Amino acid sequence: MFSHLPSLQLLLLNSNSFTAIRDDAFAGLFHLEYLFIEGNKIETISRNAFRGLRDLTHLSLANNHIKALPRDVFSDLDSLIELDLRGNKFECDCKAKWLYLWLKMTNSTVSDVLCIGPPQYQEKKLNDVTSFDYECTTTDFVVHQTLPYQSVSVDTFNSKNDVYVAIAQPSMENCMVLEWDHIEMNFRSYDNITGQSIVGCKAILIDEQVFVVVAQLFGGSHIYRYDESWTKFVKFQDIEVSRISKPNDIELFQIEDETFFVIADSSKAGLSTVYKWNSKGFYSYQSLHEWFRDTDAEFVDIDGKSHLILSSRSQVPIILQWNKSSKKFVPHSDIPNMEDVLAVKSFRMQNALYLSLTRFIGDSRVMRWNSKQFVEIQALPSRGAMTLQPFSTKENHYLALGSDYTFSQIYQWDKEKQLFKKLREIYVQAPRSFTAVSTDRRDFFFASSFKGKTKIFEHIVVDLSL
Repeated sequence: MFSHLPSLQLLLLNSNSFTAIRDDAFAGLFHLEYLFIEGNKIETISRNAFRGLRDLTHLSLANNHIKALPRDVFSDLDSLIELDLRGNKFECDCKAKWLYLWLKMTNSTVSDVLCIGPPQYQEKKLNDVTSFDYECTTTDFVVHQTLPYQSVSVDTFNSKNDVYVAIAQPSMENCMVLEWDHIEMNFRSYDNITGQSIVGCKAILIDEQVFVVVAQLFGGSHIYRYDESWTKFVKFQDIEVSRISKPNDIELFQIEDETFFVIADSSKAGLSTVYKWNSKGFYSYQSLHEWFRDTDAEFVDIDGKSHLILSSRSQVPIILQWNKSSKKFVPHSDIPNMEDVLAVKSFRMQNALYLSLTRFIGDSRVMRWNSKQFVEIQALPSRGAMTLQPFSTKENHYLALGSDYTFSQIYQWDKEKQLFKKLREIYVQAPRSFTAVSTDRRDFFFASSFKGKTKIFEHIVVDLSL
């Protein structure tokens, strides 16, 4: 438009009816120093509208209808001395964050930028906005990798500065061990433990040795150890078939520097059993109770004391407390009015202890310890849910609610309301577990699928000011 006027130094475009300034609107005006576009009806300005105007010293966009400016719209204006934005009312939200920061850094003289919104900033100056940091970032979960097989549980462990994942695959009769590839930036196959109807793989690290407890529905359950010379997992010992009939969960814990794990057994014929490491192997240490068809076991530190919470299809969750004298778990209390709980998971936020309780029928629950008992703080509709998994990344706390009947939900903790609020939906066929895995300063979570493909989601922080 102006390419035939390369030596132009002053351009007045005042009191017209312009509504927009497009990219390269002033191309060719390399020596332009003064540009006045006042008293128009400009609402939108493209990011590269002022590209090439490196000699421009004075720019006026006064008395238009501008509510927002694109990020770095003034980046080419190396010589800018004065900028006039009076008579425009800006939305001082996340999209204005870059302008707020630019105003604090620029050497140019800039007129006051007045806000029309949000309500808390109406008629205030943009410079007076206190902070954008909290409001201008959100989080999301995006699919990073899809694994072409079904799974029911996922466990993660670190060994010699590498991150591994053990995935139970009943239909393929495998416990697949994956390793994080620091170069390709994905999870790759590392080893494969074969078995029969594997429902759980739990890693245990003791004295730089790596063990994996492999729980099976048939053929007994076993423990494997990583053999450096063979560079693979080899069978280390068997677990007594007489005690474990239908394993449903494996929970690892430590008490007084001793290593234990418990297998929750969901058969009337089986016994939920605690196993202990004795420097040579794992032996059955305590049978917890009979005839209760336990679906899940969770180790919890409550006020400095060790506890196990057992959830069951046939009774409310019971709480067992570690007796320091007998060195055994003894019945302590229960969680009333919570029948048919499939799983209990514990987590901490701001030094407070919480539980998430999964229910297939009815609402799942979030409860908080109040120094005397667990009290309900939130009910989550969860028809068809097999897992309600808490996990955290940096300053954010989440719950992943897996459903067999509809989309799974990810909830995020709202610090102000002290409740979990829905963040987004994800689709996973028949999810059975969600497991957080962190590596190379990146955060992932694995979503196992009983009927479809296992998915790996990455947690990302989204800057809304971009």
